[in-house]
Amino acid sequence: GSGTSGSADGVGDAAEFSYPTEVAISADGSTLLVGSEGGLRQVCVAAPPPPPSFAPLVVPPSTFSADMGKMWGDDALPQGMVTFLVGDDEERIEHVSKNNLCARSPVFRTMFGIGMKERDAAEVTVSHTDPASFTALIDYLLSDKFDLGEEEGRAQRALDLRELAQMYQVPRLELLCAQALQESVGPASAVPLLEAAHTTGDGRLLA
Repeated sequence: GSGTSGSADGVGDAAEFSYPTEVAISADGSTLLVGSEGGLRQVCVAAPPPPPSFAPLVVPPSTFSADMGKMWGDDALPQGMVTFLVGDDEERIEHVSKNNLCARSPVFRTMFGIGMKERDAAEVTVSHTDPASFTALIDYLLSDKFDLGEEEGRAQRALDLRELAQMYQVPRLELLCAQALQESVGPASAVPLLEAAHTTGDGRLLA
């Protein structure tokens, strides 16, 4: 303790107590419990560790022009358009260029690669997401546009789109979503952000 008579919890010699009569130590060895005339006081043996720090989010420049340029002369790219049937109701997202998708996402490049059944398919079913999120993904891939819409519900839309960006290996879009999530932290978004940080192990969402 501090050597001064009083009654206060604290770290090391910052704690104060008067006429101590009993002492116990916590199971992890980090805290002394001191019984005195002023009641039960806690003396932290060491300061608690600082919260983890994460590198700030840095969104790299767009690669859209470079990605589009890679299509020139690449005869492994598929030709034609595809219609996606999205969600439980199989909402149609029509006439999407296969080769553009392949240039922007390695997952689509594999999906429409040589020997894959989707390469010549006119329709592909996507059941793991909702139409709004998948449309936002396609919009980004084809035009580099990042738009989460109106402020209300923005955090949840960013979470859903970030999950798709991870699934289809689009790292810049993932960072844009994470940046939007950081900027939208508030009472309404705190719980989904905590759940997402726990599920993904990405503490940057709460940085």
